[in-house]
Formats: sequence, structure tokens, C-alpha cells
Amino acid sequence: MHQALSLLDRWIQENNELVNKWKQQEAGGDASTRDKNQNHTRLIWCSSEFHKLLIKIQGIPPIADHTRVELTVVYNACVCSIARSQFSEAELLLTQATERLLQMKGDGSVASDPSEFWRTALKSLGNTALNACVMNLLCLQWAIWLATCQLKTIQGFQDELFSVFEALGVWGAESSVPRSESSDVLLLVMDQRRLIELLKICTFIAQGAERLSEGQSSEALPGLQTASSLPAPRTLIAYTHLLSGSCLAHMSRPQMALQCYRMALETDPRCVCALYRSMLIYRQLGNTQAEIQALRLLHSTLMLPSTTESALAATHLLPPSLLLRSQSLSSLLLVPSALSVLHSLALKCVLHERVSEGVEHYLDLLATLHSEDQHGVHAEGSPLPKLPELYLQAGAALLMARRAADCMALCDEVITTALELLPEKVVLEEQPEEKCEAETRALCAEGGDRVGMLLWVGAAYLLQGHCHTHLRDWKQAVTHYTRCFNLLVKVHFKKRGCQPQIPSTDMVGMQGTDLCILQRLKGLSLAGRGISLTQTDQLREALRDLQLSMQAFPECTGAGLWCGEVLWRLGRRREAVACWEKTWNFTPQSSVQSLSVYLQEPQSGPLLDSTELRRRIQDVGSTVSV
Repeated sequence: MHQALSLLDRWIQENNELVNKWKQQEAGGDASTRDKNQNHTRLIWCSSEFHKLLIKIQGIPPIADHTRVELTVVYNACVCSIARSQFSEAELLLTQATERLLQMKGDGSVASDPSEFWRTALKSLGNTALNACVMNLLCLQWAIWLATCQLKTIQGFQDELFSVFEALGVWGAESSVPRSESSDVLLLVMDQRRLIELLKICTFIAQGAERLSEGQSSEALPGLQTASSLPAPRTLIAYTHLLSGSCLAHMSRPQMALQCYRMALETDPRCVCALYRSMLIYRQLGNTQAEIQALRLLHSTLMLPSTTESALAATHLLPPSLLLRSQSLSSLLLVPSALSVLHSLALKCVLHERVSEGVEHYLDLLATLHSEDQHGVHAEGSPLPKLPELYLQAGAALLMARRAADCMALCDEVITTALELLPEKVVLEEQPEEKCEAETRALCAEGGDRVGMLLWVGAAYLLQGHCHTHLRDWKQAVTHYTRCFNLLVKVHFKKRGCQPQIPSTDMVGMQGTDLCILQRLKGLSLAGRGISLTQTDQLREALRDLQLSMQAFPECTGAGLWCGEVLWRLGRRREAVACWEKTWNFTPQSSVQSLSVYLQEPQSGPLLDSTELRRRIQDVGSTVSV
């Protein structure tokens, strides 16, 4: 008996030395990449040592007093395996150790179903001292189910597991299991109470995310609200508020959802997803100023060196990120990259009378894209437009801010990059209705986007024409509008079974985005050239261009008003009045804000006084009456 006790003491001593060494190393580490790598190496070593010790213990027939030590070492070894995502290895170890215990107790029947297996184990041991040790192992089985997204298994066994949590709570004050006959206490690598608290809240979060993704918002909400009051790291509490807000948003309660998102941010100011969801609610409510403020905060938060991801990983050994791996939760936590948010912020500012601020954001975005430091790029919720598109948007914003020279410089970049690659002719072929819009794009040799490239260069010439109009350099304006138009007529549309033809307005609805942009660019370039010709009194040439502009792009208000002005100057006053009235009565088919900013009508350049035009209409009407 003395020899057995001495062997037991050696096992206890070896277990405790391993635990203490791990905790000393854990306390000395930080969150840097270097220490994470070192931590992984230490974890492999620790796992290997616990497995070696376990082989020694299981090398002799099971004895009752040895069993507590064996189950403790199994617990420590499994924690290390789970921390390394070795879930199958840990689960096998848990099952084998519990089966060995049941055989020692004389219970030979082992259920194949995992839930029934653990129910049998708990029932067989009753209220014996070994029950607490098996409950510890059951907690690790729960962790494996969570980490491997076996939520249905958890759901079917949840009542028993919560009972286990309550029963185990009494041991939480010490990182140990009950004393054996030896005078020493067996140490655990992870505190039971912390593990229990972590499992509880992670279970509620995982189940809530799953129900939310299945459209069961009302069923998910009570569990999430319960979880918000549990003891847990701030990041996890913030997640419960965040998911509660998402439930309420799906239940059409936007104000209550915003309140939950605020609570998430109060709990964890770096909860970027709460900022993102708040921004979406403000957009839905039409509160543009609040949306811009949320975008600004979201961008600055994403640019911080450490966000929620690192906060989740900061918990030792079994971090919440290891247990919360479901696709449903990952989708709900997805946010755009910092660069994508900056782009949205820039565009939103430009479209809502914050042009100077929008310009600065665009310039910051372009500077970041050109630098090597692409800091803060997380999961892409909405990818950035291609670089020529960003140049054109920034150029349009610069023109709106009266910075014509800077706008022309950006447009030169687009033209210089792409002009030599442009084809002599592009043919858009009609596609069957069942084919997607992407298939309507004509792809040049070896994969370049011929239509997109041509449209970008055309838009660059258009913006340069606008810049010269702003500078009242009518000759250069006409030159650049002409370059734009001459480029655009290279695009032909081919109906199945017919010869290629130049696209007309009635084809726009058939072929989607590219053809819409093409017709809009044609209309704007013709309108710009017509207005410029008007300033040099080339009225007949101006009338031709303005009328062609209205055919290509009927929504062009500037073309309609200036066409009426030219007709008035030519003495065709009734036609002028009819043109003005038709322009003002026209109902646009597309929203201006759905268009790229460089495709909108310019706000600079010569403008007509609508009050004067209406007075003319009244004068003509009075003359007709007389």
C-alpha cells in the first residue's frame, strides 16, 4: 500500500508541476505574433507531457484512488488537445477514460449515442466523489460539440448540461479537483468556473446566431437576453447585445435594435459589427447624417491595431473564438474592410452636400491604395470598385469642389493607363434572357474587359470636358466632349441573327448596366458639347448636339433646357416653350443616387435661370391668347 501511495504521489507531483509550468509561461506571454507562436509550441509540449503521464497511469489496472488522478490528467490533456483544435483526439480520450471508469464500476453496457453515453456515466456514478471528475470531462465534451457546431446534440442534452454546470459551480473557486488520500491537491490547467461561464454564454450565442440565420428571430431573442446578464468577457456580452439587435431589426423594430447596438458599444467600444449594423439601420431610416457619423466611427475603429478578433483570442487556452466557429455567426459578424468603409463614407459625403469632406476621404483612399500599408483590411462585406472607377469618382468629387486642375490630373491617369489598350471596335451581343448580365460583357483577347475599359476612358474625357467648361475654355471643352463621343461610338450592338448596329435608347433596358452607362455618357457628352457651342454662338451645331443628346439620354435636364434656349435664340419660340415644358414634366426612370457620381449631370458651368424661362413661357402664352 505504501508503494502504491508513493506512485500516486509521484503522479500528482508530475501533474502539478506541468500545470504550474504552463501557468508560469502563460503569465509571461503577451499578444504579439511572436508570443502566439511560442505559445503554440509550449502547448504542443504540454500536451505531449500530459499524454506521456497518462500512458504511465493507464499502464496498470485501474484502482479507485488512482482514478481521480487519471481523470484529472485526462482533463488536462484534453484541454491541451482542444486548444490545438485536435477535437477527434480529445473526444476519443474522453470516451476511453469514461469507459474505463464504467468498467471498473462493473457497468459493461456502453451506449453508442454520445448523449446517452454521458447520461449513463452520470447515472452510474451517482453522487460519488468521482462524479465531479466525470462532470469536468463532460464540460470538455460540451466544448467539443460547440467547437464542431453540433448544436442539435447540445440542444437535446442541454437540461442535463446546465444541471452539471450548477453542480460543478461549487468547485469553481479553486483550479483543482477534490483531494485524494494523498495530502496533495490535483491542479487543473483551466479553471472550472471560467470554463463553465465560457461554455454557457458561447452556447447561447451560437444557438442565437443559428436561429437568427434561420429566420427565427423571436425564438432567438430570449436566450440572447438571458446570456447578456451572465458573467463573461466584455466582447461576448457585446455579442449578445449585437445579436439581440439583429433579432429586433429582423422583427422590424429599428429603434430597439439601435438601442441594443448602443449597449454593445458601451460594453465593448471596439465592437465594429455593432457600428456597422447601426449604420445599416440609419440608412434604412433615411437618417443620412447619422449614417455618415456611423461610417466615420466604423472606419476609425477598423483602423485601430487590435479589434474584436484579437480580443476574442486573448482568453487563455480555450478562447471564445475556438468555440464560436459556426458559419451563421461568422456571417452575422461580417463587416466590410476599412478601405471599403472609407469609400462608402467618401461617396456618401459627396452625394449629400459634404463635398470637401468627401474629397479628403477619396484622396486618403487613393493614397492608401498606392501605399504598401493596406492596414485594417478585414473580411470583405462589399469589395472596392476597380481603381479606374475610384479615380473617376474622386475626379468628379474634385470638380464639384471647384478643383478642376486636380480632376483633370486624375483623368489623365485613367486615360494614359488604358488608352493604348482600347480596341478599334467593341460588339455587344444580345444574350438570351436566362443568361446573367455578366455574360453580356464582351471580353477582349485573353480576358480584358473591353467595354469597361472603353467606358472608363470615355468618362475621363467627359470629366475633362466638364473641367474646361468650368474654366470657360469652350474650345477645349468641345475637343474633350468630342473625344468622349468618338470613343463611345466604337461600341456596337449585335442582335442575334443581325448585323451589328449602334445602340439606341430602346436597347438600354435589355442589356443592363454597360449599355445604360454608354447611353448616359453619350447623352452627357453631346449635351456638354452643345452647351459649349452655344457659348460661342454656333447655334445650329449646338441644336444638333442637344437634340441628339435628348435622344440618347432623355433624362438629361441640361440638354432639354439648353435646347429650348437655342430654339429661343433662333426665333423658334413655341418650340422652345414646348421643349422646356417637356423637360420639366419628364419623370426620371432611375435614381440619381444609384448612379456613379461621375455619371451625374455637372453642377458647374453655364446655367439657365428657371425663373426667366418660366417668364418667357408666360409671355408666349399671353401672345398666343391675344
